Amino acid sequence: MEAMKAKDAVRLSALRNAKKYIIEAKTAVHGIDELPDEEVLKILGKLAKQGTDSAAIFAEQNRQDLADEELAQVAVFKEFLPAQLSDEELTAEIGKIIARTGATSMKEMGKVMGIASKSLAGRAEGRAISAKVKELLS
Repeated sequence: MEAMKAKDAVRLSALRNAKKYIIEAKTAVHGIDELPDEEVLKILGKLAKQGTDSAAIFAEQNRQDLADEELAQVAVFKEFLPAQLSDEELTAEIGKIIARTGATSMKEMGKVMGIASKSLAGRAEGRAISAKVKELLS
């Protein structure tokens, strides 16, 4: 409502897009009235990642106007997402997971990735988690 009253077209478009995906996710699973917060955060994270990727493609194709629009929508999505972990925080969290699982080699990367992906969901990208796990297990 605030975005409509302020005539903020970018914010309104981003929020409507997010609402559409949330409603689709709710209707995909019959018998639920509300999605868990984790699912909503996953949807918002996916939208933010898609927008960032689209903006990069638009920038490559010299369409800065479209890239700016995508990045503005990504900024709206990021307002609702938890803060991303810094490199040092990510290293510390993955170090704890490795210590807890007792992993010592790259053969056990799958075990560490399974736990890390679930516990760090929404706070770090999958690529960053994977790269850090590889670095720490090597």
